[in-house]
Amino acid sequence: MDYKSTVFLPRTDFPMRGNLPEREPEILKRWQELGLFQRLREAARGREKFILHDGPPYANGAIHIGHALNKILKDVINRSQQMLGKDANYVPGWDCHGLPIEWKIEEKYRAAGKDKDAVPIVEFRRECREFAEHWINVQREEFKRLGVEGDWANPYTTMAYSAEAQIVRELGKFLMNGGLYKGAKPVLWSVVEKTALAEAEVEYHDHVSTTIWVRFPVVKASVPALEGASVVIWTTTPWTIPGNRAVAYGPDFDYCVISVTAVAENSRAAVGERLLLAHDLIEDVLAQAGITGHEVLARFSGRDLAGTVCRHPLHGRGYDFEVRLLPADFVTTEQGTGLVHIAPGHGADDWELGIAHGIEVPQTVAEDGSYYDHVPLFAGRRVLTPEGKKGDADPAVVAALEEAGALLASGKLTHSYPHSWRSKAPLIFRNTPQWFISMAKNGLREKALAAIEETRFIPPQGRTRLYSMIENRPDWVISRQRAWGVPIAIFVHKKTGEPLRDQRVVDRIAEAFETEGADAWFDGDPKRFLGNDYDPEDYEPVTDILDVWFDSGSTHSFVLERRPELKWPASLYLEGSDQHRGWFHSSLLESCGTRGRAPYEAVLTHGFVLDEQGRKMSKSLGNVVSPQQVMKQHGADILRLWVVASDYSEDLRIGPEILKHHADAYRRLRNTLRYLLGALAGFEASERLPETEMPELERWVLHRLYELDRQVRAACADFTFHTLFTALHTFCAVELSAFYFDVRKDSLYCDAPDSPRRRAARTVLDHLFSCLTAWLAPILCFTAEEAWQHRKDGREESVHLRLFPEIPAGWRDDRLAAKWETVRAVRRVVTGALELERAAKRIGSSLQAHPVVHVGPEYVDALAGIDLAEIAITSSITVIEGPAPEGAFTLSDVPGVGVVVELAEGEKCQRCWRVLPEVGARTDHPEICNRCADAVATLRREAAD
Repeated sequence: MDYKSTVFLPRTDFPMRGNLPEREPEILKRWQELGLFQRLREAARGREKFILHDGPPYANGAIHIGHALNKILKDVINRSQQMLGKDANYVPGWDCHGLPIEWKIEEKYRAAGKDKDAVPIVEFRRECREFAEHWINVQREEFKRLGVEGDWANPYTTMAYSAEAQIVRELGKFLMNGGLYKGAKPVLWSVVEKTALAEAEVEYHDHVSTTIWVRFPVVKASVPALEGASVVIWTTTPWTIPGNRAVAYGPDFDYCVISVTAVAENSRAAVGERLLLAHDLIEDVLAQAGITGHEVLARFSGRDLAGTVCRHPLHGRGYDFEVRLLPADFVTTEQGTGLVHIAPGHGADDWELGIAHGIEVPQTVAEDGSYYDHVPLFAGRRVLTPEGKKGDADPAVVAALEEAGALLASGKLTHSYPHSWRSKAPLIFRNTPQWFISMAKNGLREKALAAIEETRFIPPQGRTRLYSMIENRPDWVISRQRAWGVPIAIFVHKKTGEPLRDQRVVDRIAEAFETEGADAWFDGDPKRFLGNDYDPEDYEPVTDILDVWFDSGSTHSFVLERRPELKWPASLYLEGSDQHRGWFHSSLLESCGTRGRAPYEAVLTHGFVLDEQGRKMSKSLGNVVSPQQVMKQHGADILRLWVVASDYSEDLRIGPEILKHHADAYRRLRNTLRYLLGALAGFEASERLPETEMPELERWVLHRLYELDRQVRAACADFTFHTLFTALHTFCAVELSAFYFDVRKDSLYCDAPDSPRRRAARTVLDHLFSCLTAWLAPILCFTAEEAWQHRKDGREESVHLRLFPEIPAGWRDDRLAAKWETVRAVRRVVTGALELERAAKRIGSSLQAHPVVHVGPEYVDALAGIDLAEIAITSSITVIEGPAPEGAFTLSDVPGVGVVVELAEGEKCQRCWRVLPEVGARTDHPEICNRCADAVATLRREAAD
């Protein structure tokens, strides 16, 4: 008889190969036809809301691997929260205004030989809007291809008319509460882009600067030893010397007046001159200046310098004013001279110190990087060229100082320097009139710090980082000198310079923006906003636009508050760690300034994506990994697996070998689902067996499902998905595939259909399938759906419409779990011994073996009632209590167990392949064992019926 046809081999058309690049788009199409997003909303109606507010990506190009990481992580969180029983409504959004888009349109104009400023502003803005619309559509499809589920038909954009109107209303709140003011402060300025930049738009690169040591002659000495001496400063920005108005010292440092007694050849120092230096930096300055001999004339505390006055080193050449010495806590003795030249128009610390002491803040450098015409000696010289290259200012200043006898030494220094993240050109600090939101007015700083304390941060160090930024940040510069964005839609009185504070005017502006967009501000008719209450001749409209961080910082007001299906504050904000100074930061300030608290309950940050060697990705290195290419080669589920399997709290690495590793892990998970589907072929509800009637092995699996359920729920609540992935992967690969499936194959394939053992196993497999498809659905959203659809049994139309299964508390059995840890330990020793026998070719299959297992007394109770031959997949086994004989196989981590492998006695069953003495005893089926003969008889009876 052909017994092969009587064996219940797994049957499924779920393919072994994922073929994800072709299969995933088909699943996406099915979700669209099903209306999955709408079905999810209907299913979740009335549940607790979980709202992850989308930090808007910028609409100016195809998505990159960082976008993929960000959006996949958001989707995994949303899907898992939905399956935990919440209403996780995700509204994606886009940032649309700002310099990068404007820059692209300008590049197009420059290539065509056109002048951007000659184009009507409304036409220019229209082109920017069309550019953003194009990339929104591109990115939307790319995000959907990643499997990201959301309200793609109704996303939010910062350039929507309703959004622009609300941004103006939010600005109006700061206007009305007095937090908005116009002032002049040094800001980081891009000469190339002709605008102020926010700190979040700045990156730091190595830069070679000219360094100079400069004498400031003392004209009024607070200490007698200073009479006739020079104060020596050091700076890496010679071009700021025309803006100098003071010198700072550290009140707690020791300073010395030295007399030069000897100099090296070509030194600019003169024997007999006296110099003031910080004591700790004397040797360094002497080396730089070529001073080979000196004498310390006096040593005193920095506090003694109070009241000292110098003259500018270019005195007599248009710089005929006093330069006071002022105490400052930002002075250090790490480098330089311990005395810092203060140019209040070219640095934040300088400005603060100057304002505190009533020092003039001069205007020296124009927006194009050149000195103003009124700057003596250097008018028209350039700090930077329009292309961002070094200009002629530094050499000119150095030459003038040399000529005036003020230059003590000069050199070069490579150091970290601020650059624009768009043009990559170096930046300068320059004093410019800007619009600010005060950190002090209305207690904004205190409100923001209190809000941080009330927010949950994942990982927790994010709290410290954001707190320190808010604690020390200056007032918020919200104005930009550009064209594409929401205008600072306010009026300023021409005579007083005061902004017009009238809520009726704010409301009229917002109403116009609601129907026409922000372009309405540029139509040249202020009366429509001012109404009959004010004379348009008395007021001028502000032409600056808002910092895009104010736009995105306001999204909570026109997304969370304006959409009834969402909630304010958001449950979670999630972005890269750079957003502590970006979106998290601006959203916090905007919301605290208008509502008194943060717009989020929790903040989660992830790291950046690096290549396999830990290097930043760049085209020049050729190490850029494109998500589009990964999906084309491997599929989106492999990218999703990479995200979840990585510890996103740190920087993540990706590359061909890493992706191959995750593809291998994916295959193990897929094969687990495939085996379950095959082994469950034809499973009926009537087959189910209650757990009280199940063998211990099945009850152990149910206990493990109970434990994993708790682990899954905790990981989803804590957003620790890499630990969840490790637990699920280990469970599938080690506990199921390498143990439970291996053990139960014999029963599933060869037991009679009505066998309690087989029914118990199939019942457990059904539970396994239910749990694993649910637990894997947020991660492998396509594969879990594909597997779910292969069981056509009238269940939910999509795995994503399910909740995580509720695991009965009765499945927990800690005593049984401990017992089976012992059983599995003994099994490992047996299988280790069998492997040695196979390697020595004394046996082929483990079913040819009869192991004799010697165990210590501590194992006897655990092995009682256990068919160890079944567990070790041998035909028979003998367990003997007592020490193992010499030569027995042992494992050091399982003491007290030794195994000697003998050959099984009997003949091989032609159906189950076990070697048993009973084979051949039955005349009706002489080639098979009794168990198989009974199973075949049962099958014949069923066929006859």
